[in-house]
Amino acid sequence: MICLTGDIHHASLKTGNQQHCDISEIQCAQIYNKMLKDANVKVTYFISGKCFVEEWDDLKEICESDNVEIGGHNYDCFQHTLWHRVWNKLIDSYNGPRWYQKRDVLKTAKVIKDRTNRDLRVWRNHMYMHGKNTESILHSAGIKICSDGVKKESNGLIKHPSGIYNFHLNIIPDHEHLIHAERTPEWIEWWQKRYNWSDDFGSESYYIEEWTDMVLKQLEENEKNGVISNMIIHPITMYLCDKFTSFQRILDFLKNHDTIWMTELLDMQREKHE
Repeated sequence: MICLTGDIHHASLKTGNQQHCDISEIQCAQIYNKMLKDANVKVTYFISGKCFVEEWDDLKEICESDNVEIGGHNYDCFQHTLWHRVWNKLIDSYNGPRWYQKRDVLKTAKVIKDRTNRDLRVWRNHMYMHGKNTESILHSAGIKICSDGVKKESNGLIKHPSGIYNFHLNIIPDHEHLIHAERTPEWIEWWQKRYNWSDDFGSESYYIEEWTDMVLKQLEENEKNGVISNMIIHPITMYLCDKFTSFQRILDFLKNHDTIWMTELLDMQREKHE
């Protein structure tokens, strides 16, 4: 069983990927989602609130697709980075003080509700920025699952004392582990030295073909061991790497296996305890 997820950011964020792309991030997602829909593959997209305000005409088609579940990805993805760096130093929370985090969650939930008439039930912070107040704030806003961070040995939902569930990625992520766009080998070497960055899959980045081989192997191993796979793929990253050529290999695997929306895990959890 596989939970495919992807993050989508507003164009005014001006990420490195966006600056290297000849079409918008949401236009990349339109191409990607058509591939998923044609293959009858479900996906949970974590989308920034500003997308619904600034690019709704392009986003609407994705949100109305019957293979799509919508999750929150902050309102502006920490766009005012200086404030967040200050808060991180002062209160040990890049997400900001509790009141700010709560406002961000509620603002994101409201714009999604206004545009799609859907209640927000799943969440992923931009850059997996998981703060000390994250679970309690999300739970108070009616969100059921938070999918921040990477743990290779993860298998399903983990209940937090606040009442919300955490659900970690257990397939090697794409963006941080792929050589693409501004992430050249030289840039990655500089990044590693500056931040000593690593996640549960290490610190290395790979060319798209090798990374795809790793993803397929991990999906096969999880299936063999009865583990629920939680994977993240950014549409814009697949476009920048090789115009979805390698992703087609992954899609060929996904379309022959059960894919689920993240909220479907809640029903499975209830059935397990009945």
